[in-house]
Amino acid sequence: MKYLVMVQGAQVDYEAMQGKGSANSVAWSQEDVQAMYAFMSDLNNDLAESGEMIDGHGLAEPAKTRHVALGDDGKAVITDGPYSETKELLAGYWVLDCASLERVTEIAERVLQCPQPAGAPEYPVVIRPIDDGSGDV
Repeated sequence: MKYLVMVQGAQVDYEAMQGKGSANSVAWSQEDVQAMYAFMSDLNNDLAESGEMIDGHGLAEPAKTRHVALGDDGKAVITDGPYSETKELLAGYWVLDCASLERVTEIAERVLQCPQPAGAPEYPVVIRPIDDGSGDV
């Protein structure tokens, strides 16, 4: 079964990783950032070796987001982010092919072990089965 595994974040988290702390997120040191990247690299390598990794990426900060919606007149309304009304956005994802929901849950639990500085916000890892149209989701 294929699953989408998602991690969340906010603009303040990306700023914190650039050393700009706030009331919502402590500033990260370069060592903190490197530890996070090393952890994610090891995780990705392990998932690739096990054959479970189909795809996975961290996403650019919400400030680089573009939102395209349908306006009342039926025409596209295009705005650039970040959006103050949105607290958390998708920060990264994996598309995994795992034998069971229990296995993908083990991977999500491992993602939660990613090192970060004390006081940084903690977000849940979201798992969604990918509907392949077979009705077996």
